[in-house]
Amino acid sequence: MPTIVHVDECMIVLDKPPGLLSVPGRGPAHSDSLATRVQAAFSDARIVHRLDMATSGLLVMARGLEMERRLSIAFQQRRVEKRYLAVVAGRPSPEAGVVALPLIADWPNRPRQKVDFESGKPSLTHYTLLSHDAASGHSRVELRPHTGRSHQLRVHMMAIGHPILGDELYGDIDSQNAASRLLLHASQLTLPHPLTGATLHFGSEAPF
Repeated sequence: MPTIVHVDECMIVLDKPPGLLSVPGRGPAHSDSLATRVQAAFSDARIVHRLDMATSGLLVMARGLEMERRLSIAFQQRRVEKRYLAVVAGRPSPEAGVVALPLIADWPNRPRQKVDFESGKPSLTHYTLLSHDAASGHSRVELRPHTGRSHQLRVHMMAIGHPILGDELYGDIDSQNAASRLLLHASQLTLPHPLTGATLHFGSEAPF
């Protein structure tokens, strides 16, 4: 069972470990997931958004159809703020900026995504340099996605020359081998409570 950060009659906030699917994949070999584990204990739990299998951190599930509808609307209206911590190759310059590169599925190479200026969907990521290790050449950054495209943070950081360490899909050999897992963690989640509307803030320390 993933770590439960918060639970009430309307929602459940969880801390997903890396290597666990958010929802079941195709075939019995991929049936294990955060959603199925949580639903074994909370039968009314419903997925509202996802994290990549390799990504760890905060994820919210709704309890029941009405709460799912309300939380889904909050995501659609961008009333949910997500912040991620990542370790990337190199040192981003400038130290804070915006990556606005349209993304689309790379169909022949699924599940990869790619930058496509003709057909891609608008995608926006804010990044801030937190620290840089000159010895390793790696940097800790905070990433704030304004949109929620699949693999957005991973593709955007790769596209500006700073792939996230341990990224087997988008990193080069050096950055892939620099970590035993993808160094990307959903560290902060701010959202309106689906029943009361009160602003809730949750945090999770990155395990790297």
